[in-house]
Amino acid sequence: DRQEIKEEISRKDDRLLTLLKDVYVESRDPPVQVKDGGGEHLPCKQEEKRLTKLGHLGDLDVKKVPKGKISIVEALTLLNNHKLHPQIWTAEKIAVEYSLELKEVNSLLEFFIPFAVQEFPKETRKAI
Repeated sequence: DRQEIKEEISRKDDRLLTLLKDVYVESRDPPVQVKDGGGEHLPCKQEEKRLTKLGHLGDLDVKKVPKGKISIVEALTLLNNHKLHPQIWTAEKIAVEYSLELKEVNSLLEFFIPFAVQEFPKETRKAI
């Protein structure tokens, strides 16, 4: 029974092949509608970039960032500088030095605090 099914599947039907040769399909895409911008051509805004201030960690970070942004290494550096010398590295100085907005620098200094590694003396380690 299965052999008959296999033969039926693999058998060529000349009548169907001739009908298939007569079939012709023509397909066309609908015309593309282009939105007219009114003839105005606005220039692309080029993003202004600045070189990063990386110090000894320069190999670990990007070399250029857009103005108004900072890299990870710069963020850690300025947070550490502010933590060590808050009188020198004020929010105003950081904003000018890194081309940032004062409001953003104030938020950065308020909400992001770099970690400090503390090593406990050996005699208190047992108590911990």
